[in-house]
Amino acid sequence: MPRLPGQNPVTRRRAIYSLGGVVLAAGLGYAGGCALAKGGKGSQTYPQAPVMPADAKVHKQTLTAIRRSRQLAAPPAPPTDILGYSDGPTIIRLQQGEWLEAAFTNRLHEHSTIHWHGIRLPNAMDGVPYLTQAPVMPGESFTYRFQPPDTGTFFFHPHCSTVEQLGHGLAGILIVEGDEVRPHDHDLVCVYRDWRIDKDGKYQPLMTDAGASKAGTFGDHRTINDQVQPVFKVPAGGDVRVRFLNVDMSRVVDLGIVGADAWVIATDGNPLPPQKLKSWRLGPAMRADLTLRMPHVAGTRIQLVNYYSAQPIVMAELEAEGTPLDRPAFVPAALKPASIPEPQIDGAETFQLRLSASSAPADLPPDLVLPDGSVLRYADALCLSPKTFWALNGQPWPSASHEVLPPPLVTFQRGKTYIVEIINQTPHIHPIHLHGHTFKVIGSSKGDVVPHWADTTIVAPKERVKVAFVADNPGDWMIHCHIIEHQETGMMGIYRVA
Repeated sequence: MPRLPGQNPVTRRRAIYSLGGVVLAAGLGYAGGCALAKGGKGSQTYPQAPVMPADAKVHKQTLTAIRRSRQLAAPPAPPTDILGYSDGPTIIRLQQGEWLEAAFTNRLHEHSTIHWHGIRLPNAMDGVPYLTQAPVMPGESFTYRFQPPDTGTFFFHPHCSTVEQLGHGLAGILIVEGDEVRPHDHDLVCVYRDWRIDKDGKYQPLMTDAGASKAGTFGDHRTINDQVQPVFKVPAGGDVRVRFLNVDMSRVVDLGIVGADAWVIATDGNPLPPQKLKSWRLGPAMRADLTLRMPHVAGTRIQLVNYYSAQPIVMAELEAEGTPLDRPAFVPAALKPASIPEPQIDGAETFQLRLSASSAPADLPPDLVLPDGSVLRYADALCLSPKTFWALNGQPWPSASHEVLPPPLVTFQRGKTYIVEIINQTPHIHPIHLHGHTFKVIGSSKGDVVPHWADTTIVAPKERVKVAFVADNPGDWMIHCHIIEHQETGMMGIYRVA
């Protein structure tokens, strides 16, 4: 059974941590999104953190990565050891305009960071170890300070050893409020994930060659907020906002509602003119906000359903309770518009990003001889799978260099609009995520799309998807597939805004 990162003894993989600066200073290369910069942790230059104004309104949050127990499998199965940022669910709520000051402490037995998924934040706060900051080693701390520019529904998670850490539950939710023109009576956060556990609560393999090289390794313990088919009590006749987040590492969800009409009002946290919901496809890391009116009869239930299955799967239920609220006829209200720069499509330069299987293994650094004479294969060192299956534009991660980060796939000029045409040359779905920017999905070779803002978009087999954005956030940013096994076996790269 795979051990938790919070409980692993020293192994060949973790021997690198005990060597500390000796190994880091060796400048041997990079691993799984955690590139070792030449000169090591002490001499690496990282982007400068933003300066918080003296009069800033600040939301202070303590986040500690710890091991804890949760009753996932049904009793009499024992509780399962999981990872979390606290002893309970972590949901941070900010008001638009507030700064977040998040003091992160790592109590795991391997390094970690926090990536703030979907936030257009300064490069220094993006949480990618060895690219935007030094890794937070066991027992160390790091403080993130930034002011989210956009309202919406976001989440945060580690960005190294992600299969292990996210697969054991290490994630939290960030909600930036202030986008509603008409308040809802209830705001419900629904976090979807599969757990790779059996009926006894024991972990099954989080990553397999068969899964990593195809559609991903799937769990069978489907949960919302860590519960199997929970029932949430909400006001009868009330207006409900459902914030649905898919934080699974592989599973695709076709989100639907049975028992009431619903409208999609936000995608990846970004406002969308209300769209009547039939189903909405969400790959890993994607989010959708819904608005709906609950039935007036107390005890009536509506269902959240996943249609991406041979048979529809009920994920959760909402039950009307209490005296029905007196409301006028329901008309879905649009959220306040986003302040994201609108891309100027006419004359915009197009960059093609090709998703493919890797034709050759990644060029890894040489083996490392430890002080005791044993040999550490560098692919085992931090968080890179020793196997490579995927590539972006023919380049698997890591790239050819042994001493520095792989070169950017592309450099965009700051302030210009770009169209990225994502071309899926594989027989599998890939949800592609850009750090640092929010893009507009503008077209697909498979048919019409509803133009919408997103930070992650699904690209189906043999599909071409076009997205557009203004490259207004300087720095080196990650771009990768958010099926985490694909990310960690090659489908990841860097793009630069300069």
